[in-house]
Amino acid sequence: MWRTLPAAARIYILALIAAGSLTIAHSIYSLFARPIGPGWFILAVLTLVSGSATLKLPALPATISVSETFVFTSVLLFGPAAGTLIVALDALVISLWSLRHQNPLYKIFFNVFALPVAIWVGSQIFFLMAGIQPLVRHSETQPIGALLLPLLCFTLSYFLLNSSIIAVAIALERGVSAFRIWRENFAWISLNYFGGASVAALLVSYTRNLEFSQLAIIVPLLLVSYLTFATAMGRAEDTNRHLVQLNQLYMSTIETLAMAIDAKDQITHGHIRRVQMYAIGLARELGVSDETQIKAIEAAALLHDMGKLAVPDYILNKPGPLSTAEFSRMKRHASIGAEILSSIEFPYPVVPIVRHHHENWDGSGYPDGLKGTEIPIGARVLSVVDCFDALTSDRPYRRRLTDDEALRTLRERRGVMYDPLIIDTFITAYPKLAATVRAEEEAAKHLFFEIAQSAVPSPSSSIAQPTYDRGSVSSAVITIDQLLRSARDVTGLDDLVFYEYSKLGGDLIVVSAIGERSHLFLKEKLAIGERVTGWVAANRTAVVNSDSRLELESTGQSVASTKCTALPILNGDELLGVLTAFAPPGVRFADQDVSLTVWQNLSGAFR
Repeated sequence: MWRTLPAAARIYILALIAAGSLTIAHSIYSLFARPIGPGWFILAVLTLVSGSATLKLPALPATISVSETFVFTSVLLFGPAAGTLIVALDALVISLWSLRHQNPLYKIFFNVFALPVAIWVGSQIFFLMAGIQPLVRHSETQPIGALLLPLLCFTLSYFLLNSSIIAVAIALERGVSAFRIWRENFAWISLNYFGGASVAALLVSYTRNLEFSQLAIIVPLLLVSYLTFATAMGRAEDTNRHLVQLNQLYMSTIETLAMAIDAKDQITHGHIRRVQMYAIGLARELGVSDETQIKAIEAAALLHDMGKLAVPDYILNKPGPLSTAEFSRMKRHASIGAEILSSIEFPYPVVPIVRHHHENWDGSGYPDGLKGTEIPIGARVLSVVDCFDALTSDRPYRRRLTDDEALRTLRERRGVMYDPLIIDTFITAYPKLAATVRAEEEAAKHLFFEIAQSAVPSPSSSIAQPTYDRGSVSSAVITIDQLLRSARDVTGLDDLVFYEYSKLGGDLIVVSAIGERSHLFLKEKLAIGERVTGWVAANRTAVVNSDSRLELESTGQSVASTKCTALPILNGDELLGVLTAFAPPGVRFADQDVSLTVWQNLSGAFR
């Protein structure tokens, strides 16, 4: 819509419409002042008929036709005014045909009034260089050799002006490079203009009036040219469609791999999606316009933690600082991820970004110790947004930092860990990028909510999160003890612990613990964000089949690695507490272990 266009685009369009209006008005006056005869109307009809059979350029709101032959002929025979009006009429007919596609009015006005400027300027150049009047005013035919250079300049100037006017308009509308649009989509259609000029030269070289015998020979040739060109454009469109489908296949594969990473690393669930949105936005803010590089960053942002599939759970989800040996194991995920992805023949450079996203600007990073601009630009972008999102996300071992605190940390690492230019650009563009990420996350949540509302729930198909009508958790301790004991007997779970959320202190306090290790939890108090249970409370998100050592190691007991599950107890959006359950050795949680036995009973206890 017109109101959504950038100010520069609106000014440009209005200026060209004004210039075109003056040009058309001058041309009409010229034809009335010096009539040119009925031959012009024949060329006008042929132009309108051929112009109606247009071919759309792939991926661009622009069309071409074989009507240029009759446009050139009208200029050579009858002068600039005749050619200008024919182009204006041709653009009007094409625009009226496009109304069925609901094209906005400003595009129609632009085509009708702006594009004739190109033919008027080009034809003025021709007659100035040739030093002649329109051919209908000459008593003798003009030798073709004398017209070749002026005609070449005419054709070139007309093509450059016409294509540039459209390319600049599209560039201002889309906010991209005009030269790139012209080079990729218009440069090669110059042959269409030169072909039209050549046929026009043949038509007028031996006569200064139109003859139907000549038209009878030329028109079939133009029809063959049109059909050949239409076939070529159809093949190009098929190729583009195939590339789009192939890219969708790649992205589907990437999405599947990303889901595998998310399932492996429950602590950083959702992290890779936010990193992807930040990375693409930051790359564009930096001026990265190569779509191949953008696609590489888009894919690498989803896959940068692929190597974590080879990192043990107890390291990946550890709620405290890693030991030296554990950190060495964790660092391998960058090179392992690159090795895994190297077997996929991506059409863009994904692997180098994944391998080097933990390299530091000063060369102290891993795995290869690259420094400065040796690090791929995609990896430098990814490392900054990866760090920022990690700092602003809750972890079992710490609460998240505020946005200002995280930006301050990035600023401190500027020139040491991260590219100074990328840090400066990210800090400047952060409000815009954050708004975009929040909007997309809200849209995704809304869509998920609609899908969830339309689904028919099955008691054993998901982990339900009950709501409560009244009462506090503490007042139902005896009932909870009985319920947890009953649930333990039915499911065979080792331990069940219920933490109440204290609004006064903002902590999680154990009010019920059932099992052989219940004495380890009694009177325990956890901060929000601490260990797996605290992380679940902070994020209102369940963690299923995590490593029990993440929850039990702070008790000082030597425990084997088993599975534990922590589930938030919610009253709408209000957090009441967290239920943490521990499975016996070698046993994984199934949905029904919690959904049918525990949740249904707890739901009834508070009604």
